Amino acid sequence: MRLTARAQSLRAPLKSLLSGVTDLIDPPTIPLSRIQKALRITMADYPALLIAGPLQRALQETSPGINVVIQPWHGADATYAALVDGTTDLAISVFPGESDDVQREELFVEHYVIAMRPGHPALQAFDLDKWLSFPHILVSGRGDAKSPLDADLARIGRTRRVGLVVPSFGMVPELVRGSDMIAMLPSRVGQVAPDLAIIPTPIPIPEFPLHLAWHNRQATDVALRHVAGLIMEMVE
Repeated sequence: MRLTARAQSLRAPLKSLLSGVTDLIDPPTIPLSRIQKALRITMADYPALLIAGPLQRALQETSPGINVVIQPWHGADATYAALVDGTTDLAISVFPGESDDVQREELFVEHYVIAMRPGHPALQAFDLDKWLSFPHILVSGRGDAKSPLDADLARIGRTRRVGLVVPSFGMVPELVRGSDMIAMLPSRVGQVAPDLAIIPTPIPIPEFPLHLAWHNRQATDVALRHVAGLIMEMVE
């Protein structure tokens, strides 16, 4: 059977239409090296200190067209809201509880340590009394002069003096090196300041998990999944 002239004239448009439908249902995979995209990642400066450099180098090798915008962290609730409303693509934060909208992967469970300069007078026979005898450095992005630690100390009838509040963990090592102040930091911050004296906390401090999260609507985004995979490899 031979096609009519009308049928022949429709072959090309139909072929193009069917190709477009196929691309919508099963879009072609773009090689990582050809992807051009900006990806927004919300995280505190603490994980950024560990991840930003290695991530930039890995992307330069695998997908140089992916640009990363690191956005400031303003708390878990604000970060979750940013994932939901689409103002950020990936987030590293503490996300308690499950969500129907946001996928999360646990990167690691972190614990706190005490950091001070080498030769600090509190190092010998360090205990709770020595810890509280020196002013503390507190990291707070909102400028709070108290943290959950102060409530823990109050429950055992103790207090501390917060001598300095700073907005980022990256500022702490240099401040500790040049003073007798003491800081309580996530243990991995010690990786970027190996010259500091790092010792356990004199009282039990709860650990906390750090998650990598993204919204369900971006679960199949090739660039996002690539960056998420690189981050998870870096913290293994």
